[in-house]
Amino acid sequence: MNVVDLVVLDVAGTTVQEHGLVYRALAETVEAAGGSAADVGRWMGADKYEAIAAMLGRSVVDDEFADFHARLGKLYAQTPPTPLPGVPEALARLRSAGVRVALTTGFDRPIVDGLLDVLGWGEGVLDAVVCVDDVPAGRPAPYMIFRAMELCGARDVRRVLTAGDTVRDLEAGTNAGAGFVVGVLSGSQTATELGAVRHTHLLPGVAALPALLLQDS
Repeated sequence: MNVVDLVVLDVAGTTVQEHGLVYRALAETVEAAGGSAADVGRWMGADKYEAIAAMLGRSVVDDEFADFHARLGKLYAQTPPTPLPGVPEALARLRSAGVRVALTTGFDRPIVDGLLDVLGWGEGVLDAVVCVDDVPAGRPAPYMIFRAMELCGARDVRRVLTAGDTVRDLEAGTNAGAGFVVGVLSGSQTATELGAVRHTHLLPGVAALPALLLQDS
């Protein structure tokens, strides 16, 4: 029997190599609007609208958010995102063993839809995708995890694994009460940074999940 029913994964830096372009686009957006992006790193894993608003010190940043979308689109066109090594195989292995797989992300739906198209992750690759604009609040709130559980029919949060490459990912997993809260070292935050917050495991990347979860792996 599998030890989990559902694996909930972050996108950028966890399942997808996007070369840090989202934070480059964030910084450029904020600086173009006259703000300082010196602390852009603290917004890793967060709602990007919230991040822009906080860095600019305003509550409404619709124009700046549109600018962020445009900048990120151009960057992705120049350097298309790719799956991180071993991730497609891990997703397929988990799903073939009856474990459902969902993505959650601080990106909004238009960005995610374009990203999935570039990756070729259409039908048959994932069981659910939850974006920050699908829930009342992004990480570290647990709502995206709960929404993924709802979409995938998972009823016991103790049989849910969450994994991500940022402190906010781990905080969201802990706040949700997930049985497994995994930090992966495939992003820009270090083992020291991730290890400083509550977690159950630190792994090199998502490719290591089948060996952790499936007895015959």
